[in-house]
Amino acid sequence: MRIILVNKFHYMKGGSETYYFGLAEGLRRLGYEVHFFAMQDPKNLPCEDSDFFVSPKDYNGPTSIKRKLSEARSLVYSKESLEKFERLCERVKPDVIHMNLVHRQITLSILDAPYLAEHRVPVLFTSHDYILVWPNYLMLDGSGAVCEACLGGDFSNCLKRKCVKGSTAKSAMAMAEADWYKRHRTYSKIDRIIAPSEFMRSKLIQGGFPEHQVVHLQNFAKDEVLDWARNTDDKTDWTHPYILYFGRLSREKGVDILVDAFERAMPQMPDNVKLVIAGDGPEREALENKSSDRIRFVGFKQGDKLEKLVSGATFACCPSVWRENMPYSIVEALAEGTPVVGSRIGGIPEVVIEGETGWLAEPGDISSLSETLIHAMNIAVDAPAYRAMQQQCRSYVLKNCNQSKYMDRLNDLYHDLISQKKESI
Repeated sequence: MRIILVNKFHYMKGGSETYYFGLAEGLRRLGYEVHFFAMQDPKNLPCEDSDFFVSPKDYNGPTSIKRKLSEARSLVYSKESLEKFERLCERVKPDVIHMNLVHRQITLSILDAPYLAEHRVPVLFTSHDYILVWPNYLMLDGSGAVCEACLGGDFSNCLKRKCVKGSTAKSAMAMAEADWYKRHRTYSKIDRIIAPSEFMRSKLIQGGFPEHQVVHLQNFAKDEVLDWARNTDDKTDWTHPYILYFGRLSREKGVDILVDAFERAMPQMPDNVKLVIAGDGPEREALENKSSDRIRFVGFKQGDKLEKLVSGATFACCPSVWRENMPYSIVEALAEGTPVVGSRIGGIPEVVIEGETGWLAEPGDISSLSETLIHAMNIAVDAPAYRAMQQQCRSYVLKNCNQSKYMDRLNDLYHDLISQKKESI
């Protein structure tokens, strides 16, 4: 079987790319031929299909309303993407198309490739965020508050509330994109949408997608992460204990809430406990300016350095104020036997199970998070209770995040869709 995986970025940028490259690895283990369609970028990993990659586009920089509106057409429908994707299909002759992040830079124009219709090729889409039902993929309005105003299909709310980075121009462009896909019934051309959390599946259905079109498949962990979970050694740094946040330093991640909550909690914690923040992003400078001596910024970490940091933490934090889907950072922490303090929002409570794999706090609530941090630290100093929780963390990952089991289910889904397409001829 030949599969084309589609994702705008062909380098390790975030959780979506962790999934994208892990998916390719899993499919190759099944003996499948895997090809890629992405955007050109100097950071891209080597790829034999790169001659078909589309020109780079950046819609995130500052710009005027006039320029943004002039770019709106290519944002929703790219002739370049369609033509290059058709040529790739003609060369590869795919049996399945599996899309990930495609909006704006690649666009769903690729669904109109003549090869797909002529050869009845099934198309899947793994939904890593909420862009299918909300122009601002985070489901936050311009003020940063959780918002569902567009779930009914009136995307003008995005413009009214300046939901995309508080910008009228960017919000207008996102509204135009969502409206185009609605009017042209673009999403009906996708055979199955994979939702990594039950919460996301419920929101997609609430937003108008048929139940049969959306399936829940929780994200898998790669073998190296599963190996962490199989190792029962306690690597926690008890000499210099610390609470860890690792990930992007952006507004929706709630790291500012975590900093304030930790400072409020400090008087009720052991004097040697620190907060370590690993990562980079637009909020880093502002966060560093408001931090104290017990808060340490260590920058972006990956590979062995990140693993050591995660395994040594007393517990990790995921203080997001947006409806996270199924964060890989939580899975990686649990695999190391590191419990997680998470926000009670989105798909996080499906992974952070109160009293078993961690503890939950109300999103955006400094007082709630502070109290939860104190409670978590009190559990951590109770050695038997903490060791039991570490085991539950590892067990969760081994039971629910197995890559082989995921690929078996996905393989069945591929074959079912191929059969259905043939029967419909």
